Amino acid sequence: MSNVINTAVAALNDKIEGGFDGLAKFVVGDEGSIMIDNDGARAGDDDADVTLTAEADVFQSILEGETNPTAAFMTGKLKIDGDMGMAMKLASTLS
Repeated sequence: MSNVINTAVAALNDKIEGGFDGLAKFVVGDEGSIMIDNDGARAGDDDADVTLTAEADVFQSILEGETNPTAAFMTGKLKIDGDMGMAMKLASTLS
């Protein structure tokens, strides 16, 4: 497990206290994947309702609030596959 994933899991769990109503996956470049669900965030690579893919620097910038997830999507830095409504809900949780 990479330090990027471990750090991101901790940061996500701080942001989404109480979990997330759905099943989402972040694919973080070559670092690995993070699952987010009712139990919070954890490292993993399961099937999800929505999969968000970004390079590690973009993902970190979103987590730190420097990059708006919608802007990252519109500029092609964040790719979304699956339930777009759930992706938007997750984006608002992270903002």
